[in-house]
Amino acid sequence: MSGVAFRYQAIDRKGVKSKGVLRANDRSEAYSQIAAAGLKPVRITATRFASRRGRGRRVTVKDLSHLTYQFAVLMEARIPMADGLRSIADQEPNPRLRRVIDDVASQIDAGHSITDALEPHRELFGDVYVETIRAAEHSGNMIKVLSHLAEMLDRRYQTNKEVKGAFMYPICVVVALGLAIAFLTIVIVPRFGALFASRGMELPLPTRMLLGFSDFVRGYWYLCLATIGGLVWIVRKAWRNPSSKEKIDVWLHRIPFLRDMLKGLAVSRFASVLGICLQSGLSLLDALEMSGKASGRPLLQADAEKMREQVNQGRRLAEVMLACVYLPGFARRMIASGEEAAELSKMCEIIARHYDREVDHLTKNLTTVIEPILIVGLAGVVSIVALAIFLPMWNMGTMMG
Repeated sequence: MSGVAFRYQAIDRKGVKSKGVLRANDRSEAYSQIAAAGLKPVRITATRFASRRGRGRRVTVKDLSHLTYQFAVLMEARIPMADGLRSIADQEPNPRLRRVIDDVASQIDAGHSITDALEPHRELFGDVYVETIRAAEHSGNMIKVLSHLAEMLDRRYQTNKEVKGAFMYPICVVVALGLAIAFLTIVIVPRFGALFASRGMELPLPTRMLLGFSDFVRGYWYLCLATIGGLVWIVRKAWRNPSSKEKIDVWLHRIPFLRDMLKGLAVSRFASVLGICLQSGLSLLDALEMSGKASGRPLLQADAEKMREQVNQGRRLAEVMLACVYLPGFARRMIASGEEAAELSKMCEIIARHYDREVDHLTKNLTTVIEPILIVGLAGVVSIVALAIFLPMWNMGTMMG
């Protein structure tokens, strides 16, 4: 039988759960096969083979933001949801997202809620997105929540773009410097070494060190590449491990300028998601859990979990925030004022905008902070290489004179 393999979980009319594997041309056809068997699909996921075949281009935050804006307009215009989503899919340039939208439309057309239609694609949309939509469906506040979700995703995209752009200059300088040093080490230095050796000169220490480094790189280049690749792999694996990620996060927050930027990004996301979750109708406990996860910082996530536990014990949010070491004083005071005035979600929006501006200011000044460090580093490296090459030449000229 042709098609793609899908794993599914479903329940029958009596609520009995079942699971299995079937083959279909796409997710919509798999859904129809399960429904035709008298079952209600709960989760349908492509197998490893299917996911590779249908992965396509990566779905970015910008793609999700644009889709959410269209989703909000669609609901506000009271266009039939399934038809509207298919029209969005027809204009979507990303093949992977187009398939997802078609699948969501098919499930909505079959009578499922928006949340149930999004559930199989939780990995793409994220927990915050799906759970916020679920709460908004129950509260009937879907249009407003979708608009705020789109704004949040758009702000996140713009902030990420500015941060990446700010780091692009120093990265390019470091890469160019590395390539230049590699060229000197592999091509130029050995020729100078052969010239000096033919003269029978006693080479100074910087030159001997550079020649030794050159011989090592040319003789064991595969070990150098393997070491670099191994370090990258270790860092990536450590970042995926919760305990080691927290330790790396603590170390990163010891770097003055970087600490302010990371904290601003995290607090902005925390406040933005907290406000959206509360607007959608989620409880404060669930909103704290979601906003902590969405912050992207293990330290703030740990603080959010502590706040959640203490709020669950009956304490006020303004009280439990006093023990939070990550949230700045400004954010704590604003959240306390919002809780006092029963406008916590509105106050969270103000906090998010404030720290977005802070991060924007920091990214614009990043170049002025990094430039002196780069200049000193470049001067040091160039001086060492220049001394190693020109000291023997100067000694040779002295001897000949």
